[in-house]
Amino acid sequence: MDWIWQGFHDAFNLLLHGDPEIGFITLLTLRVSGLATLISLVIGLPFGTLLALHHFRGRRLLLGLVNTGMAIPPVVVGLLAAILLWRSGPLGILNLIYTPSAMIFAQVIIASPVITGLTVAALEQLDPRLRLQLLGLGASQWQMIALLWWEARLGLLAALMAGFGRAISEIGASMMIGGNIRFQTRVLTTAIVLETGKGNFDRAIALGLILLSLAFMINYVLTLAQQRRQSRS
Repeated sequence: MDWIWQGFHDAFNLLLHGDPEIGFITLLTLRVSGLATLISLVIGLPFGTLLALHHFRGRRLLLGLVNTGMAIPPVVVGLLAAILLWRSGPLGILNLIYTPSAMIFAQVIIASPVITGLTVAALEQLDPRLRLQLLGLGASQWQMIALLWWEARLGLLAALMAGFGRAISEIGASMMIGGNIRFQTRVLTTAIVLETGKGNFDRAIALGLILLSLAFMINYVLTLAQQRRQSRS
């Protein structure tokens, strides 16, 4: 058990004195997962709204695909992304394999279904008569959607938190298409796996603490916004 406590002790020393590589890994993690979450929100919010508010042929099939995508294994996403982005693949001309852009691409595939599915759930919980009331008061289609988003804001914030959590905790796809290259594509999750495999438990613990802290701080800010808006409603 002594080596565990020693690992935590060394980890805190690393965090206190700073480490350029750990700093780079942390910033890259925030950039990749932050952009992936933002893109996933831009995709998932309107698509989820479409599925929630409109009934059309094939809607149940799309909902089934979205719900399946919410639980898709990251390694499957990594395989799909590798096939698409490989130099001989359909998107190989873009030269994205083993770059942060490839990791963002994979994380978008992972997080988008989560945000889409939870957006559908949040909007479907609203009273259906609210839409008719808003249209009856003269609201345009876009004004109605904006007001419905506002009414469902607590659920939509939860969707955003879940999407970010899915993105920042992903490892399989990042390893497969990012390559875990030092000072290029190494993020917190892949670095933890590497350092643990090498027996560098101090660095692995330090990286794990940073990952947990980032996830907590960002979700705590979103939770404060969610609860503040709930108290005002």
